[in-house]
Amino acid sequence: MTNVLSLINVSKSYKTGKPNQITVLDNINLQVKKGEVVGLIAPSGAGKSTLLHIAGLLDLPNGGEVMIDGVDYTNLPDFKRTQVRRQDIGFVYQFHHLLPEFTAVENLILPQMANGVNYFKAERSALELLSSIGLSSRATHRPAELSGGEQQRVAFCRAMVNSPKLLLADEPTGNLDPETAERVLSILMNLVNETGMSAVIATHNHELAKKMDCQLSLRQGKLTRL
Repeated sequence: MTNVLSLINVSKSYKTGKPNQITVLDNINLQVKKGEVVGLIAPSGAGKSTLLHIAGLLDLPNGGEVMIDGVDYTNLPDFKRTQVRRQDIGFVYQFHHLLPEFTAVENLILPQMANGVNYFKAERSALELLSSIGLSSRATHRPAELSGGEQQRVAFCRAMVNSPKLLLADEPTGNLDPETAERVLSILMNLVNETGMSAVIATHNHELAKKMDCQLSLRQGKLTRL
């Protein structure tokens, strides 16, 4: 079976002035199978955001290969990388980044239309997703009218609305209180399991990570299985 995501000997460093440099990722190897949910545990500043940006084709490594569904996208032109990001990868961040002037349902319609889906089909899919997470009654509310947990649930739906193969989440519950975080993560896990997509979810919360299929630790540029 082809891995949905493969990072092969991926390295990333930043120059801080000659001759100094900071190594963030040191020959990282990571394979994520179809339907697998990987918990990435790391403290702040350890490089988990860098790893996710490279995995999501938002940044380039200094060395190594980044493969999505068996295709090496490391050195392909930017328009090809943009295309696969739009079609095959969903992103969730610590802050929801919803468009404030649009309603919840409109925030889910827009990324579908950017992928060529007509408005009415996009609206139907958006409403179905919102219904699946218990937010039908909030579909016409703007982000400022939603609670923190509701905003993040809408952000999850937006990341999944184009049916990506891979979901990358960077501290998706970091701005929520513990009780809301657990509830929201449970909703995310259910969405991922129902769709069969793969996911890498970065967190510093070990208890939340234990709910995932496997747990990896990122420290001093090295990735290890817990």
